[in-house]
Amino acid sequence: MRDSNPRDQIKLSAEEMREMGYRIIDMLVDYTGAQAQFPVTRALDHATFEEILDEPIPEAGSDWRDVLEQFERQVLTTIDHLDHPRFFAYIPSSSNFVGAMADTLASGYNIFNALYPLGTGAAVVERLAVSWLCRLCGMPEKAGGLFVSGGSVANLTGLAVARQIQLGGDMRDAVIYCSDQAHFVISRGLRILGFAPDQLRQILSDEDYRLPLADLERAIAEDRAAGKRPFCIAATAGTTNSGAVDPLNDLADLCEREDLWLHVDGAYGASACLTTHRRLELAGLERAHSLSWDAHKWMFQPVECSAILVRDRHWLSETFKERAHFLTDAEPHSKEEAGEELNFMYQGIQLTRYFRALKFWMSLKVFGLAAMRRAIERGFELAELAESLLRDSGRWEIVTPAQMAIVTFRYKALDGDEALANTVTHQLSGAMAANGFAFASTTQLGQKTVMRLVTNNPRTTPSDLRQTVLIMGRLAAELEAEIISAAADS
Repeated sequence: MRDSNPRDQIKLSAEEMREMGYRIIDMLVDYTGAQAQFPVTRALDHATFEEILDEPIPEAGSDWRDVLEQFERQVLTTIDHLDHPRFFAYIPSSSNFVGAMADTLASGYNIFNALYPLGTGAAVVERLAVSWLCRLCGMPEKAGGLFVSGGSVANLTGLAVARQIQLGGDMRDAVIYCSDQAHFVISRGLRILGFAPDQLRQILSDEDYRLPLADLERAIAEDRAAGKRPFCIAATAGTTNSGAVDPLNDLADLCEREDLWLHVDGAYGASACLTTHRRLELAGLERAHSLSWDAHKWMFQPVECSAILVRDRHWLSETFKERAHFLTDAEPHSKEEAGEELNFMYQGIQLTRYFRALKFWMSLKVFGLAAMRRAIERGFELAELAESLLRDSGRWEIVTPAQMAIVTFRYKALDGDEALANTVTHQLSGAMAANGFAFASTTQLGQKTVMRLVTNNPRTTPSDLRQTVLIMGRLAAELEAEIISAAADS
């Protein structure tokens, strides 16, 4: 048999690897130091998309330099920058360079973190990182969890554990409760788990967009009287719409009285428990039976770094453990040799698992908890500054004050026309995207269309906010004039 070409072994030469690696590192370093110089949003060039989509399957390989150039030209020029200091839409992911390098290590060494004997060090690091999170939010010693891709899978996993532990897997007549401000991943997760739509009771939120206790108690009593089986409350610690935090302590008391499971979607808001006085807004978080927590939001990790935590780590294996004969040789021989909780394939949905915990562990080791804490505090302070700037301009109505690094607001039409205010507010996001200096998104609170500014990026400056508020005011005034003129012409 003839010697094979290195390309046929799916590898590059050592010289090519070094040159490619150095080039990519240079690109990342140059970008990391200059995000603020880029436009936040990019115009969508459909001709470029068609050029990509029409590309045939490459039978023969290409020079890596050409492929990297195509990536820069066709991909980087068509993305919005979620780590940009003036990206205020959705819940931004500001990332950090150490986390990005940790992802490189995890991928480069192809670390398989599912079975303890096959990735012992990785399993121990993940267990340690999970224990740090449990300690930070005040969960008991026996708590545990694992890292997953994001809030969708974290919440799905928590709800699956609630179904197994609370219901024994029997979903008949079971009911779960949340507010109308809960993230859609709750309803989608329940659908994936096989619950019918009428098994989710969405309670209309109160004037602060929180889950109202009295209405919730009434709904539970009504369902019990109708022969149904209430089993879970899905609370939110920082809603995506406005940053509202459900009354976690009161909900935990209710769950104890009614023998219900308390699942908390911590999304980005759970990170506030790192701080000193801001954590008071999360009182009761430590009483959750299950908690989702996105480290790629307010703990500044690259995307796909979320955790699901449970009060008793053995609940995970009770929910997900399955035996496979082909894995017998790779399993530990006794619980003493390695606890079940170190075999992450038995703790969640995935068998093949990426080593996501590495970036969280490395970032925290390099920067330290104190720096993380200060960065989170800064998010609160920036949102309060944004609210002050919006109020002082006189052009905006504050709908919800700054909370959990979010402030919501809407345009004040000159003549008080509510329909006009809604239209201007709704169109403002598109005008900002076209302008490119900063970007914010809209949502719906009650009957009002509102803008949101989310200030959880530690690299955002007060100057960024001042300029953004000025530009938003100018763009909104231009939109109002255009709408009034168009109405007059018609």
